[in-house]
Amino acid sequence: MSVSRISALGAIALSGALALSACASENNGGTPGAGSTAAGSTAAGDCFTGDLKAEGSSAQKNAIDEAISAYQEACSDANIDYQPTGSGAGIKQFIAKQVDFAGSDSALKTEPKDGRIEADDAKAACGSEAWNLPMVTGPIAIAYNVKGVDKLTLNAEVAAKIFDGKITAWNDPAIAALNSGVTLPSTPIKVYFRSDESGTTENFTKYLKGAAPDAWSYETGKKWTGKGEGKEKSAGVATATKGQDGGITYVELSYAQQNQLNTAAIDTGAGPVELTAESAGKTIATAKQTGTGNNLALKIDYATKEAGAYPIVLVTYEIVCSKYADAETGKKVKSFLKTFASDDVQKSLAEQGYAPLPAEVATKVKAAVDAIS
Repeated sequence: MSVSRISALGAIALSGALALSACASENNGGTPGAGSTAAGSTAAGDCFTGDLKAEGSSAQKNAIDEAISAYQEACSDANIDYQPTGSGAGIKQFIAKQVDFAGSDSALKTEPKDGRIEADDAKAACGSEAWNLPMVTGPIAIAYNVKGVDKLTLNAEVAAKIFDGKITAWNDPAIAALNSGVTLPSTPIKVYFRSDESGTTENFTKYLKGAAPDAWSYETGKKWTGKGEGKEKSAGVATATKGQDGGITYVELSYAQQNQLNTAAIDTGAGPVELTAESAGKTIATAKQTGTGNNLALKIDYATKEAGAYPIVLVTYEIVCSKYADAETGKKVKSFLKTFASDDVQKSLAEQGYAPLPAEVATKVKAAVDAIS
């Protein structure tokens, strides 16, 4: 499987999902964003001095590190601190005004939970509208480590039962029925889940709930409600799975690749679908934009039955204030995110196992970033 193919085809698919309206696609001042250097035109004339704090999604950790490195190479007096504490923690810290922006694998909630509405709380903290800006895209792998098993197919129902502790051995008849010709050992299944509040957990449970509602009875959300052993962050579950024969987890593709973990094909009803650029892209292409204006939130159809579509994908957003109470903070966030959205940095993300933003989406994201004040 080629990371570059994931980048190219996934980007094309997301482009379709976020096709710009004639109004949105107007040029926002004549410059689309990146310059000839990795940090682009932002660093050339708009470097900031001092600190910028953010935290949240660990799924985007490798991507944002790439962007930080590019920015600081051109802007050596800038100190950008991103802590991969998980999407839930990042949003909480953003609402508490402890960080300048947050990374989240799901958009701010617009429906009440525990008597609170995230989008309203974020707006109150900002004193202005809070925006969801898609910056990093990629599929979620069901990654496993089973000695002698290099190829595996699962479907939503079987995956739900595995992650709910109802299927406990790798040679279970339900797994065997999906894997004709594969010798499955009696090795116990060891499930690892994200112990921190995670947008990856939310996206994965949305898939289980959407595609296998009878097998997954739990509500979706950032906090894991199934069975298994918890590990912190994406790196934690990937490392644990790599070290455990019989281990299985859900994790972003980049972490599966880094840890040389096998990934399961998913049968959505039309036969097994390998995790490839084209298959992930077909699901991303069904996403609908639910936000308006510069709020670029998406809704992904995790229950898609489109032939050849790999159904478990995510988009990581940067959660920002549209207008910061402190103008200098707004300038810092704007300056760095211009670099993150720049063509050169986005292209460089392919080496990290992510899909760069397609040109049309990048134009819209750049317009939103440029509107931050």
